Amino acid sequence: MADPPLHERTIAELSAQIHSGALSPVELTEHLLARIERYDAALNAFRLVLGERALAEARAAETALKAGASLGPLHGIPYALKDLLDVKGYPTTAGWPRREDHVAGEDSTVVARLARAGMILLGKTNLVQFAYGGVGINHHHGTPRNPWNPRDHCVPGGSSSGSGVAVAAGLAPMGIGSDTGGSVRIPASLNGTVGLKTTVGRISKHGVFPLSPSLDTIGPLTRSVEDAALTYQAMHGPDLRDPLTANFPLHDTLATLKSGVKGMRMAFAESVFWEELDPDVEKAVRACGQVFQDLGANVESAAFREAEDAQKLNPRGLVIACEAYSLHQEVLENHFDEIDPIVAHRAIRGKDVTAAEYIRLTTAWEGLRARAQEAMRDLDVLLVPSTAIPARPLKEADGGIEVYSKHNLMYLRNTAIGNILNLCAVSVPCGFTSQGMPIGLMIYGKPHAEATVLRAAYAYEQATEWHTRVPELSWAAASAG
Repeated sequence: MADPPLHERTIAELSAQIHSGALSPVELTEHLLARIERYDAALNAFRLVLGERALAEARAAETALKAGASLGPLHGIPYALKDLLDVKGYPTTAGWPRREDHVAGEDSTVVARLARAGMILLGKTNLVQFAYGGVGINHHHGTPRNPWNPRDHCVPGGSSSGSGVAVAAGLAPMGIGSDTGGSVRIPASLNGTVGLKTTVGRISKHGVFPLSPSLDTIGPLTRSVEDAALTYQAMHGPDLRDPLTANFPLHDTLATLKSGVKGMRMAFAESVFWEELDPDVEKAVRACGQVFQDLGANVESAAFREAEDAQKLNPRGLVIACEAYSLHQEVLENHFDEIDPIVAHRAIRGKDVTAAEYIRLTTAWEGLRARAQEAMRDLDVLLVPSTAIPARPLKEADGGIEVYSKHNLMYLRNTAIGNILNLCAVSVPCGFTSQGMPIGLMIYGKPHAEATVLRAAYAYEQATEWHTRVPELSWAAASAG
C-alpha cells in the first residue's frame, strides 16, 4: 500500500520521516505552501501566509537536524496560528481590519515555545472577530469555507475557523486555536479534526488577544490524537507572565496515551447535551459507546444535572459579555458600527451587567464546578456530542442577528457547558452525516485531566477509521481559477 501524500500524514508520521532523514523539512514546507497557494483562495483559511519566513525556518531546521541537533519530535513540523496570538513583527488583528496596525513587539508564549520545539510557522489563520462566536462567520475578513461540501459554502465553526479548515484541508498538520466557549472543539467537530480544549491555567495566554480571561484557553487542532498530545506537551507549563499557570506544573500526557481504556469508567451524560440533536449526530455518538465497551471500558449513563445548571447560570452569556466589555470598552463605545454586528451586539450586553450580578454569577459557578467534580468522582470521562448539529450552509446561518443567534446557540451549547464547569475535553471524529459532513464525539474530563481525555480519545481513534478520511478538493482548485 502506497504511503499517503505528505499533507495527509500525521505529525508523528512526519516527525519519524524527518528524523530518519527520509523527509526534508524544506520539502514538507514547500509542499504545504504550494497547497495553500492552490486551494486557499477558495477556502480562505489564512489571513496571512508567511512563506519566506517559513522556508527560512525550514532550512534552519534541516541544517540543525543534519548536524544532530534535534529539538524533539516537533522539529521541522509546520503549523498554522490563529490570528489571535502575537508573532513579533506582524499584526494581530483578532479578525478586525482596524487592528492591522497592531504589530506585536514580541512573540506570545505559545509561539515562543513552539519555536523552541523547532516548529515552522506557515502563517496566521482567519477567525471570528475577537474570537466571539461559534458559527465561524466573519463579515470583514470573510468566512472560511468548510472543505467537506463542494456544492455549498458550509460554515467552518468558530471561532478558530481558519485553523480548523487549514488542518482538515491538509494545508497544515496542526493549527493553534483558542477556546472560551467551544472555539477549538466546534471547528474540530465540523471539519473532522481532533480538537483539544485545555483547562484554564494549563497553557499560557501571554500575548493572546483576550475575550474573557476567566474562560479563555489555548489548544491545538490536529489530524490525530497523538499529534494533539505532542503539541500540548510543547505548549503547556507555568509562565511567570500568566499568573493563572503558576500552580500547574508540567505533566506527561504521552506516557499513558497508548495505555488503552480497559477498566476506564465512562458515562453518557444524559442531560441537555442530547436535546434537539440532528438524528445522524445522535446515532454516531451513541455508537461510540459500543466501541469503548469492546475495548474494555465500563460505559454507563449518568444524569449529570450540572449541565442544565450551567445553562441556567449563563443567562445570555453575560459573564463573557461583561469581561469582553470591560476589556474592550473603548472599542465598543467608539467603533461599534465598525465591528461585525454579530459580535458587537453580543459584546455590548456586558455594559449593563452590574458588579453584583457578575459576582453572583461567578460565585455560583465556583459552587457548580465543585458539584460537577463530585458528580464525576466515580467517572473518568463523560461522552457527549461535540455539537448538536453538523455544519450547515452559510446562507442558512447568516440571515440576520436572530437567525444567526439560533445557530450560534446550537453550536455552542454542548461546548460552553464545559468552559463554565472548567472541564478539559477533546473532540474526535466519530462519523459523517448522510450529507457527508463530519460529526464529533466530545470526551469530557475533570479539570487538569488532559492525559485521561487524550488516552480515551486515542483508544477510540485507533479502533475506528473516521480520522483517516479526507475531503476531496478538486472543486477548490477549480473555483480558485
